[in-house]
Amino acid sequence: MNSVNTMSKQPMRIAIITSLYAPFLTGVSIGVHHRVHWLLKQGHSVFLIHPEFNNKYPQKLSKRSMPGLEEVKSFPNFSHYAFPTQPLIFYKSLPQALSYRCWSDTELLKQFKPDVVVIEEAAQLRGFYSLYLQGYGRPIGAEYGKLTGTPTVSLFHTDIVAYIKYYLGDKFFNLVRPILPITIKKFSEAYDYNFFSSREQLARYQEFKSQRSEYVPYQGVDCQKFQPANIAHDPIPDDKRPTLLFVGRITAEKNVTQLIEAFPYIAAKIPDVHLVIIGSGPLDEEVRTLAQKYDGITIWGESYGAELQGWYARADVFVNPSTTENFCTSNNEALASGTPIVLAKAPSTSEQVTPGVNGFLAEADDPVDFANKVITILSNPELKAQMKQQARESILQFDWPACMQKFEDKLYQIVRRGGFT
Repeated sequence: MNSVNTMSKQPMRIAIITSLYAPFLTGVSIGVHHRVHWLLKQGHSVFLIHPEFNNKYPQKLSKRSMPGLEEVKSFPNFSHYAFPTQPLIFYKSLPQALSYRCWSDTELLKQFKPDVVVIEEAAQLRGFYSLYLQGYGRPIGAEYGKLTGTPTVSLFHTDIVAYIKYYLGDKFFNLVRPILPITIKKFSEAYDYNFFSSREQLARYQEFKSQRSEYVPYQGVDCQKFQPANIAHDPIPDDKRPTLLFVGRITAEKNVTQLIEAFPYIAAKIPDVHLVIIGSGPLDEEVRTLAQKYDGITIWGESYGAELQGWYARADVFVNPSTTENFCTSNNEALASGTPIVLAKAPSTSEQVTPGVNGFLAEADDPVDFANKVITILSNPELKAQMKQQARESILQFDWPACMQKFEDKLYQIVRRGGFT
């Protein structure tokens, strides 16, 4: 038995193909970085295939301070390739892979000879984000898997069904809904395994005929980096106003404008309340214009490092009205910082919020109900104090080391089934 255990823990050769990585800063990018770093530290050889950054993108992206490739390049067991990209049609700060006529994932993988191939956000690589107007054009990694018998794993990040419904509306969604099971079934069958970080999202996509799908808690949060002690980095030290915080991309699906709609209802009960919106995106100008109607709303822009950690710890309540999230990273970072959260009811948010314990869930697209949930916390100091303590405790099970150990163990199981010795 000991020899089998020793053999099963031999270093693996792992290829990770991702649609997003630094300096394209998102929850996906952060997750990929943690996975790569963890696997390298365990002695595995990692080949990261990631989007290139070029002069077609806003140059401000290059200044983002998220630790990326430089941090992992020092590992001798790390290699990488930046595939050619162009900006996503509907969001110029995100990349879209050029088609397979410009580069070949199969040829890259033949050179590396991985034991397992992990594909992060395969839908974007394929072109789902642009309704097939852009994209690689075929299931990435799947061809190599079939040629060599190498197991392939797809990690689900973005709720594509929710995005379709949000952007196209209920009427059009009802028209295309009958074909979604066919599309999702075909897409998921391209891979040997499809991992979901949310049980609710898994159940929902299984209803849409997602195949070979299972729950694996691969998306975590850095509980050492995000913690209540970061109040020492308070960005506005002398500001005693009760503070609401949003962190995320300023895009339509994030529903940021709904926070501004909810603000006057909150301010009527909590007169000195302060709403801070951190992030950037296509709706920057619209959000800034709406915010000018009210005293007490600050559009901070992008924030990183100790400053961002300070904001999370400083906030009294973290607010996120989006209905398209999938175990959202910023929600988890707020909880790890000891900040209660108010989220819109949506698939997976019930896995982050225990109502009355670490926050509340508000009815989707209901600014008044959202405001009332926030007011309940801010107007009750004892409840807020209890929630702040319970917020951090509720997310500790998703600390990165715990999540990555489960992920690594899962990869070992998969590779062992494939005949790795």
